[in-house]
Amino acid sequence: MVANQTETYKSRWTILFVMVMATFMSTLDSSIVNVALPVMADALGATSSAIAWVVSAYLITISATILIFGKLGDIWGQMKIFQIGLVIFTIGSFLCGFTNSFSGLLAARVIQAVGAGASMANSHGIITRSFPAESRGRALGINGAFVALGTLTGPPLGGFIVSVTTWEYLFWINVPIGIIVFLIGLRVFPKTERLPGKVKLDLPGALLFGAAVVPLFIALQESINYGLANFWILLFIGISAVSFVLFFWVEKKAQTPLLPLEIFKNRWFTVSVFCAFLSFVAIFISTIILPFYLQDLLKLTPALAGLILAIFPLVLGVVSPASGHMSDRIGSEFLTLLGLSVTSAGLFLMSTLTANPSFLALGIFIAVMALGNGLFQSPNNSLVMSSLEKKNLGIGGSVNALVRNIGMVAGISLATMILYGGMSSRLGYAVNNFAPGADDAFVYGMRLAYITAALVCAAGAIATALRMFGRHKKAGAGTEGL
Repeated sequence: MVANQTETYKSRWTILFVMVMATFMSTLDSSIVNVALPVMADALGATSSAIAWVVSAYLITISATILIFGKLGDIWGQMKIFQIGLVIFTIGSFLCGFTNSFSGLLAARVIQAVGAGASMANSHGIITRSFPAESRGRALGINGAFVALGTLTGPPLGGFIVSVTTWEYLFWINVPIGIIVFLIGLRVFPKTERLPGKVKLDLPGALLFGAAVVPLFIALQESINYGLANFWILLFIGISAVSFVLFFWVEKKAQTPLLPLEIFKNRWFTVSVFCAFLSFVAIFISTIILPFYLQDLLKLTPALAGLILAIFPLVLGVVSPASGHMSDRIGSEFLTLLGLSVTSAGLFLMSTLTANPSFLALGIFIAVMALGNGLFQSPNNSLVMSSLEKKNLGIGGSVNALVRNIGMVAGISLATMILYGGMSSRLGYAVNNFAPGADDAFVYGMRLAYITAALVCAAGAIATALRMFGRHKKAGAGTEGL
């Protein structure tokens, strides 16, 4: 009996290893190519605006497919869909480095993103199934740390790879890791579960969801270049809005909907997902602006800027597993409130930075943001997944991953609009890039962006507080009636 329990314990943590490695690779590839885009543009004969689609195509494809793969995981088995996704991602990674044309690279990135979407959509559900309630928060915390580490370590790791070898290895590095992780999964994954009976995928819902997400993402990303008032941007937003309305109407009527809307009747799930979205918007406002501040305004070398930027993932990597472990002991709700409050405080502190900052203070402010984000993400993921029925773990995990991607893109767009809008108002003419000699204008725009990010995060803290105090008040009223 003890031997069986020990074997189950080992298998459980081996499954988590498979999850975090796949998660790390998938999120890493959303940002690792950023620093190599100029090199890739020269090698493939693409313009600087066109090569940016190497990043955009990846994020858009994941967002458009992630709900589909979450539902397929619930229908056919999450571990099966996860393994299929891992294979597709590894093949796509190989093809990305093997192509010698820009169109070929974009096609390979789409293949890679399809695989990433399948694995991302089901990783949280697999972890939730594999771990008991008393250790689930810790496991989700470790996975959450690797989500952040993958996203935030992409640029410095990409810079290192490009400096010592060719850009193709940005993708080929995934191939041996993907093969090893797949083989380990074959050994440790239990027999997959599928829904009883013949359950079909909601194809109309899937098509409408894609028609809603793809134009929205294109509009958000291109608004950086053309502004929100541009006719095509407004048209794409309009198409997205109409498609979303039709999508929800179809889902209400569908017998087996792609997105079961009843999951949003659960206040724990809905508020947690909403707060996750706000937290990613806020953090990615900082993620976009901080490198410009360090390198363009403070004139730091890329290496020194990278060291300062590394504070965030390092702190997050320590705090996320610890906060997940604490959530198993004391519950998740208070930790999410504390995390969002600390993150908001860190963002407010960042808004006080000047053109001549104290580097000690800068490091502390970044660490405060990372501390808050680490305190929030793991317990919040635990709240999201623990509030779902077993049959909806796949779709719930994919919704959680989807709001992360939408929050990232929204944060990037919001950061650039506020930063350059603030700079333009201070200078008296329109700018869409760093203006040499306009340090005061940059600090002004940056301050507006960080204050906005802090307020966004504070809104999440207020929503969490209202839910928590509302539950305590309801519990107190129930006690008085006894």
